[in-house]
Amino acid sequence: MSGTTIRLKGCRKAFSDGTVAVHDLDLTIEAGETLAILGPSGCGKTTTLRLIAGLERPDVGQVFFGDSDVTRLPIERRDVGMVFQNYALFPNLDVAGNIVYGLKVRGVSPAERTKRCSELLELVGLQDHGKRSIHELSGGQRQRVALARALAPRPRVLLLDEPLAALDAQLRERLRSELAQLLRGLGITAVFVTHDQGEAMALGDSILVMEHGRVAQLASPRDIYQQPANAFVARFVGNLNAFSVIEHTPHGLKVSGGELPWNGADLPATVYCRPEHLRVMDSEGHLHGRLVGQFFQGAQSRLLVDVGAAQPLLVDSTDSAIHAPGSLIALAVEPQVLFTLSS
Repeated sequence: MSGTTIRLKGCRKAFSDGTVAVHDLDLTIEAGETLAILGPSGCGKTTTLRLIAGLERPDVGQVFFGDSDVTRLPIERRDVGMVFQNYALFPNLDVAGNIVYGLKVRGVSPAERTKRCSELLELVGLQDHGKRSIHELSGGQRQRVALARALAPRPRVLLLDEPLAALDAQLRERLRSELAQLLRGLGITAVFVTHDQGEAMALGDSILVMEHGRVAQLASPRDIYQQPANAFVARFVGNLNAFSVIEHTPHGLKVSGGELPWNGADLPATVYCRPEHLRVMDSEGHLHGRLVGQFFQGAQSRLLVDVGAAQPLLVDSTDSAIHAPGSLIALAVEPQVLFTLSS
């Protein structure tokens, strides 16, 4: 199974109440790539997916699959597979019946349907579940059946709308890695919508962060996290510490609680870092404050450290030490992890 390049050129979509869901969107998804569309409710991510699927038509602009303009083609003629949040499985059909339903509608022979069904059951790890009722399956198993059904016709494009949202947290975590492996093994072009940043990071080769119907940033998961394009992206993807610069010194930047090392050529008013980039030290550090809270999170602890700023610093530490409330905490940070943001 191979993917196809998807291109959206100047796509705009407004609804009858005048709300513009997507503004002049230019987007290229390379063949075989998995793109995660991430953003808060109402940012336009689901509308973008529906434009690709053919469930919505842009008011302005074009949608291409490869070199073919599919803007006016309905979903049934676009050769796409879709996995919905609620899976949309047929309760009156068994697992095999659900998987081959689309093949049957297309007139595929019974022998070929049986062969394809066996391939897909093995692919999604449900080899012994073909005759089971949908009601007998767990949420994770239903998700796999929905995926197998979408893949059955060998689509050019796979579209997933919040595919793991209906699952409990533990199962969702496990299926992220399984789904990521499966998609990369298939080599199919896949686009999925999510509001879960962890899911986007785990599954996406690239992440499109949307804000008010526009592209806030399109980049790799690593770049989205480590080099956010603006304050919206930085705050939406992960937690953030902000340091208001009091003055510039010969050695760095004076801030509440101490002095930060700074290698940048510019002289910023505010610099930022992620909670895991602050290290708890025995005594000497760049910053000093008092502990106002410590929360055990399994592999790490979240510390809240008051350095006299408007908000306590968030510190994610793998150190298992338990600190007494009010104790003095010294923190160090490397200059390369500090960054600035546009508004």
